[in-house]
Amino acid sequence: MPSVFDVLSRDHEEVTRMLDELTSGPTILTGAGPTQLALRKKMVEELIIEESKHEAAEEMYFWPAVRRILPDGDELADAATDQEQVAKRALDMLDRLDASAPQFEPLLRRVMDAGREHIAFEEGTVWPKLSRALSAQEAEELGTQIGEAKKTAPTRPHPATPPHPAVLKGAGPALAAIDRLRDAITGRGQD
Repeated sequence: MPSVFDVLSRDHEEVTRMLDELTSGPTILTGAGPTQLALRKKMVEELIIEESKHEAAEEMYFWPAVRRILPDGDELADAATDQEQVAKRALDMLDRLDASAPQFEPLLRRVMDAGREHIAFEEGTVWPKLSRALSAQEAEELGTQIGEAKKTAPTRPHPATPPHPAVLKGAGPALAAIDRLRDAITGRGQD
């Protein structure tokens, strides 16, 4: 069984890879044509899907564990979930924009910068403290919970949904079902 740090690290690596591709990809500002912009929009959709599932799973299991286990857990989790709520609002706006819209690239840049900052906060500040406080078995159990939660998590940001585990565990499956239905109808997230 992978530990929570293995599960989250894989997610972070995937998101970082996506951010790097988006950073170097053609944009409307560099003369990208319609086909390239459609591909860019599809890449952003994939980023939004992965981020939405990741953040929902963290909010259901990871941040509650941080609150419960670490002496400064409330402070750490509050800082992180505040960052995630800001990101959800930005991702929600980005999801609604066409890649040729004037506000698309500035908003995407903010999302990319915030994403890198959030990953650095988790990995550099939270993980070292939590890894010292968790047993190997606890880390594996938390990794399993997060991995399972991602399978049924929402695929779209829901900034109006409070980042509280009880709310997410109750509303999350319904939101995820609606998201996945919308995705199937529109082809979002499909190759």
